[in-house]
Amino acid sequence: MGKIVAIIGRPNVGKSTLFNRLVGFRKAIIDGTEGTTRDRHYGTTDWNGYEFSIIDTGGYTSSDEDVFQKEITRQVHIAIDEADAIIFMVDGSTGVTDIDTELADILRRQNRPTFLAVNKVENQARQLDSYEFYSLGLGDPYTVSAMTGSGTGDLLDAVVERIRPKGNEESKQSEGAVSEDSENKIPRFTIVGRPNVGKSSLSNALLGEHRGIVTNVAGTTRDSIDSYYNKYGLEFWLVDTAGLRKKQKVEEDLEFYSVLRSIRAIEQSDVVILVIDASVGMDAQDLNIFQLIVKNKKGCVIAVNKWDTIENKETNSARDYADYIKSKLAPFNDVPIIFTSATEKQRILDLVQSAYAVYENRKRKISTSKLNEYILPIISQTPPPTIKGKYIQIKYCTMLPTEFPSFAFFVNLPQYVKDSYRRFLENKIRSNWNFSGSPIQIFFRQK
Repeated sequence: MGKIVAIIGRPNVGKSTLFNRLVGFRKAIIDGTEGTTRDRHYGTTDWNGYEFSIIDTGGYTSSDEDVFQKEITRQVHIAIDEADAIIFMVDGSTGVTDIDTELADILRRQNRPTFLAVNKVENQARQLDSYEFYSLGLGDPYTVSAMTGSGTGDLLDAVVERIRPKGNEESKQSEGAVSEDSENKIPRFTIVGRPNVGKSSLSNALLGEHRGIVTNVAGTTRDSIDSYYNKYGLEFWLVDTAGLRKKQKVEEDLEFYSVLRSIRAIEQSDVVILVIDASVGMDAQDLNIFQLIVKNKKGCVIAVNKWDTIENKETNSARDYADYIKSKLAPFNDVPIIFTSATEKQRILDLVQSAYAVYENRKRKISTSKLNEYILPIISQTPPPTIKGKYIQIKYCTMLPTEFPSFAFFVNLPQYVKDSYRRFLENKIRSNWNFSGSPIQIFFRQK
């Protein structure tokens, strides 16, 4: 497995700023508010030709006064256990604090190489002040500025020197952290939905570990969290996102950026798993999210979560519920619907397999000859209706080389073809080839 480096420290010392600098883009949200980062956040970086994984963690404190802080502390301990090396970040502008000392005591007891990074050292005075951090008993401090990047080179030199495999062992690096090239070839499945429908619970159930914090408080997840999945012969990136609520209900700056990250995660995904609450049903915001998925031409699977909480279920309950959802989704309702329970781990594997099937459907290609052989007789039998005395003639069609299924029909008068006929052609294509879960786009072009 590839080497993993965790960034640990108390709140607001600059962990996420360093993380973003190392991974090369603003993947973690940065804000002056304590507790902005709540979950472990993964990324990959490269230093002097050696690639390794980075974990950003929430700020550690000794207080368990609220549900979030208790879970954040737990996540920090999990990150320490996962890591091959630790960057312990402290704030050079405030000096040593009681929490720094407490966390240093924990790290000294771990059998992990630990590198003390004194952040926010932008001048000579701060450089001199950094010597007080020797009191933490973690060796020589590395003075850095995560904001400007100064000093990070020396820090990374030391980290890579310690974790880089020696000799023949270096060839084994590919067994773990996925490189950027291979990452691009692995499908991305993104879990989205309204707040508190069980997205993080579903993600944790799939992964078999607590990657995301789960509470009953809406808005617990703020960042989009990437996780690598490789089980049961399936390999993909699973992305857990913040809950998407109506714009007028987004009040905090942090939540605003979280929603933007969720929308960006949809844009970058191959298949989106839309989670709805079985006890609530398909409401207006669920439909808004579904339209966002369709607008971006992404594959979609709907997970009806908390199905175990529905009482008095009968033989046809699931079928009737699926029909109700499809009536809401029309006209595009050729979408797999899986009834799950994240807490009971019911049909979790079915959900993954269904997402992978949609991914394959989205990549499906049809040769021009087979497409015309099938569709032209249908068009001949049921041609587009005459408009203003003008006869519309479709001569042939072809599938376009796009990432999602799209078809071009060559017509003498494309401007007169109605949307109803477009849907007719789409339904005929779907009846012969399996594009379940994937939107189809049809273009009419001048022949």
